[in-house]
Amino acid sequence: MQEVNNFLIFIDSFIGSATWFPYALLGTGLFFTIYLKFPQIRFFKHAVKIVSGKFDRKDLPGDTSHFQALATALSGTVGTGNIAGVAFAIHLGGPAALFWMLVTAAIGMCTKFVEVSLSHKYRTKLSDGTMAGGPMYYMKNANFTFNGKKVNLKWLAAIFAFATVLSSFGTGSLPQINSISSTLLATFGIDQVVTGAVLAVLLALVIIGGIKRIAAVTSKLVPAMAIIYFIGAFAVILFNYENIIPSLMAIFGDVFTGSAATGGFIGANIAYAFNRGVNRGLFSNEAGQGSAPIAHASAKANEPLSEGMVAILEPFIDTIIICTVTGLVLLSSGAWNEKHINKFEYSEIEILEKQYVESNEEHKNKIYLHINDEEKLPTYSGELKVVDGTIQNDDFTFIHSRSFADNIKVYKDEGLLTDELFTGSVNITNGKVSDDRPIKFIGESLVHSAPLTALAFKRGFFGDWGQYIVSIGLLLFAFSTAISWSYYGDRAMTYLFGPKSVIYYRVVYVVAFFFAAFQDTTIIWTLSAITIALMTIPNLIGILWLRKDMKKTIGEYGDFFEENFPGENHPKFK
Repeated sequence: MQEVNNFLIFIDSFIGSATWFPYALLGTGLFFTIYLKFPQIRFFKHAVKIVSGKFDRKDLPGDTSHFQALATALSGTVGTGNIAGVAFAIHLGGPAALFWMLVTAAIGMCTKFVEVSLSHKYRTKLSDGTMAGGPMYYMKNANFTFNGKKVNLKWLAAIFAFATVLSSFGTGSLPQINSISSTLLATFGIDQVVTGAVLAVLLALVIIGGIKRIAAVTSKLVPAMAIIYFIGAFAVILFNYENIIPSLMAIFGDVFTGSAATGGFIGANIAYAFNRGVNRGLFSNEAGQGSAPIAHASAKANEPLSEGMVAILEPFIDTIIICTVTGLVLLSSGAWNEKHINKFEYSEIEILEKQYVESNEEHKNKIYLHINDEEKLPTYSGELKVVDGTIQNDDFTFIHSRSFADNIKVYKDEGLLTDELFTGSVNITNGKVSDDRPIKFIGESLVHSAPLTALAFKRGFFGDWGQYIVSIGLLLFAFSTAISWSYYGDRAMTYLFGPKSVIYYRVVYVVAFFFAAFQDTTIIWTLSAITIALMTIPNLIGILWLRKDMKKTIGEYGDFFEENFPGENHPKFK
């Protein structure tokens, strides 16, 4: 399985993880921002009025209200990225990474506006009376031309739909339940099989009811989970109020300098902060991926642009609000740059030749250049001699999670809370542990993702109880993501194989959801990265091709609005 995962990582290195990918996404959003004259700013106030129901009518075609469509789309994007993704970005790129997440969201607001508007414009009413939309439908139904000749993009639509089905498992189902079950096991001691069984039943009860039941659940779940999370977050931020201003200064002040070393954080250059911030921002709000347009296509509206307006709010809520709050929790608490006792993940271990000392500025600078991919240092190959858990060698430097690792102990890994200390030799090849025996390293280093957020939430008015808010938040966020992605997958299955295929898809989705609760999903996360890229690339091609169609649609909406709401104060649509 490791060889399969390595092969998938190799494939992903040419698409989703390639250098050009975030630039393609940001570039598309920036192009539309200028081409359409900053719609995310011009139409923001109008979008709030639409989602509040000011212009709702019950007789409009569709299955859900504007608010329910927004809640469903948000439940698909507000997830582990808001809890774990922000922590990972700051861990890698420092406070400046959060700035680039916010910039990505501001540009992504325009991308969402475009993709949702076009999806809504070319949606289709199915034989069962429900609405179906998404990039696959505008690729099929829109009038694509090249040199004056009509171009058929059904093949591109099929690629997108197939990638959506795979991504519904790789993004929305398997990793989400695995994150939930692992967190509940660590926090409350609940068996992963029990968690998987209970939530699989709840998931089945929700998704079998289709979009109307999904919308009904998510429209209540999203506000509830946001309130719980915000209470816990502000309990930390206000408890550490003296660090709010310094945290904000670090976010914006490090943008053009990179983040300097502080505490256990060795530092990050400008390029690394930019890359990690953009990457995590795109993962958080999914702008350009083409997933949210599938949810928004169900909204009741006869003007596609009205739903595109609603989509403007999505990255704003998901990234600019929720991710900023998480970032302030991490920075104000001080947990982000401190070392904590943790079990070292093999994938994050790197053992270098020679001994470098953290207190030596020259040594520290060499490690900084190494982990930021500027000047690589030689890695260690050989044996680590261990006696009663203590490494006896002194000719190496142990790096874990981009930090100097301290107070390392080696244990036999028997899956117990109190494993026996290890004595013997550990094989190291090119800086990586190559020993097949079950051993584990426990020591002090930086941590990231959900564990870091949980540590930060303990440093507030709720004390140790704060970590439970993270656990509950992760449960609600991840479960709601699984609900929404089941809908994305069944719309893609409907496009590919017809409505009768949906019931089989839902059964497989729920069964896989259960089994993933107690399986290693590393390979699933890697597959997810590939399928996200395979969704995004066709979607970007499509919306860029339909840029003139989009501008024309804005003008048509302006005519519609002036005719139907002549006394209403509205933005200039032309």
